[in-house]
Amino acid sequence: MSFVTLEHRGPVGLITMNRPEALNALNDQVLRDLDAVLDQVEADDSILVAVITGAGRSFVAGADIGQMSTLTAAEGKAFGVLGNRVFLKLENLTKPTIAAVNGFALGGGCELSMACDIRVASEKAKFGQPEVGLGITPGFGGTQRLPRLVGSANAMELILTARNINAQRALEIGLVSHVYPAEEMLDRALELADAIAANAQVAVRQSKAAVRRGLQADMATGVAYESEAFGLCFATEDQKDAMAAFLKKEKLPGFKNK
Repeated sequence: MSFVTLEHRGPVGLITMNRPEALNALNDQVLRDLDAVLDQVEADDSILVAVITGAGRSFVAGADIGQMSTLTAAEGKAFGVLGNRVFLKLENLTKPTIAAVNGFALGGGCELSMACDIRVASEKAKFGQPEVGLGITPGFGGTQRLPRLVGSANAMELILTARNINAQRALEIGLVSHVYPAEEMLDRALELADAIAANAQVAVRQSKAAVRRGLQADMATGVAYESEAFGLCFATEDQKDAMAAFLKKEKLPGFKNK
């Protein structure tokens, strides 16, 4: 049985962290299952956008403390390397990703959400990096992604106090883009995914890549990435069709994604 499932919802791949009896906590097997599902999403041309959510009342409540409690320093580092490798694969997918945070997103769960391109949350969601209260640091990218998303002071407060925040506070500091009633949240996330999937996918993926690469670079290097992406789009049929339709004041029936 896989702890991570993949369901097709039209052009959207719905990934569900499916270990509800442990609040979807991340152990070696869950991470390997997620790794395999991400490979499936990347290889499946029918999937244009991926949405990640959790089964039950949790998104991901964190890494599995039962597994971590007996690790040596070398084993702890190896576990961190595994988690970071999988989350970097998620971050670097060519396809856009949305975290649909339905409940607890703590520790590794918060880190999982931050590896996605966009985060939306249920009103019941809780976010936090509680690791220092357990005698460790964040291990799956929390010290790196959180400051990039919410600024160093907000990130330091969350990490160093080990306190959780609710969805509204996550919205205020920019950790999530939208907060919805619990019963609506997943549908809204899928609607957002459909809106992305309706656009020219070469342009969508080049835009994502330019943003991701630029975040790691100085401005001059970043705009060079953008110019490269911009130019590549002019070799696509979608650019020619869409601009011709615009000039003719016609509605384009859809994109060829090539």
